Amino acid sequence: MTTAFISHNDCLLHNMGAQHPEQPARLRAVEDQLIASGLINYLLHVEAPLAAREYLVRVHAARYIDSIEQAAPRTGLVHLDPDTAMNPHTLAAALRAAGAAVLATDMVIEGKAANAFCNVRPPGHHAERSRAMGFCLFNNVAIAAAHALDRHGLKRVAVVDFDVHHGNGTENIFRDDPRVLMVSTFQHPFYPYSGIEGRSERMVNIPLAAYSAGPEFRIAVERYWLPALEAFKPEMLFVSAGFDAHRDDDMAMLKLVEADYAWVTEKIKDVANRHARGRIVSVLEGGYELHALGRSVMTHLKVMGGL
Repeated sequence: MTTAFISHNDCLLHNMGAQHPEQPARLRAVEDQLIASGLINYLLHVEAPLAAREYLVRVHAARYIDSIEQAAPRTGLVHLDPDTAMNPHTLAAALRAAGAAVLATDMVIEGKAANAFCNVRPPGHHAERSRAMGFCLFNNVAIAAAHALDRHGLKRVAVVDFDVHHGNGTENIFRDDPRVLMVSTFQHPFYPYSGIEGRSERMVNIPLAAYSAGPEFRIAVERYWLPALEAFKPEMLFVSAGFDAHRDDDMAMLKLVEADYAWVTEKIKDVANRHARGRIVSVLEGGYELHALGRSVMTHLKVMGGL
């Protein structure tokens, strides 16, 4: 079996303006790097379906889903918050992104792929149960994790989040669910200015100071993430794969490099092999310097695919 690479052209049509950092070119940068490296030939390409409402309501309030559907414009842009907007194609893109995560979960659990990466946008980990924010409408990773639990009957799943921003939405959705462990690192203090108050045995949120680099990140993973994951023994792992902690990405001030993403992917894969039959679904979150994003995703996928 191989790594599934799930995306859809609808995700390219969501556009929040020429100067917005969360731009369609992000997905093209990933695919261009995979083509240039030849890695694209080793991946199983699958088109993302539209997520059905039944998948969304597992983690989002019905009235919130209604509000997103009603906000979708016929022309122009509608802002949901100062950073998050919808154009006429955004709703379809968001449903494709969530649908990719659900399909990836099905494929990995059913043995149709060893693991999966969803090259989709808009991202999701800031989307709370009843709130869009931080470029995110639906929480793709949370939707996938809930699908594994409720549709496939898994008992324990883990969400691993190495985006430079805290995944407040994922925490908001799963804080009180004993079936879910979340481990994360993020720059702090920094948007969305959360992640400290909610720390617990299942919400292992590790803040990193501005200008932290690989050594600090690796210490956090080894000292906090890995013991928590070993104790929890997840049956499947879901990755909020944000690459905006890269040193070339000026959206933030952490200093990770490709070798750090390769290293943490190896650690995630080791845990999955011991406890989860190797089952991993990774979903793109942040990453705004296009060259760094392409290289980082390529590195992540090389490790996932054992290449």
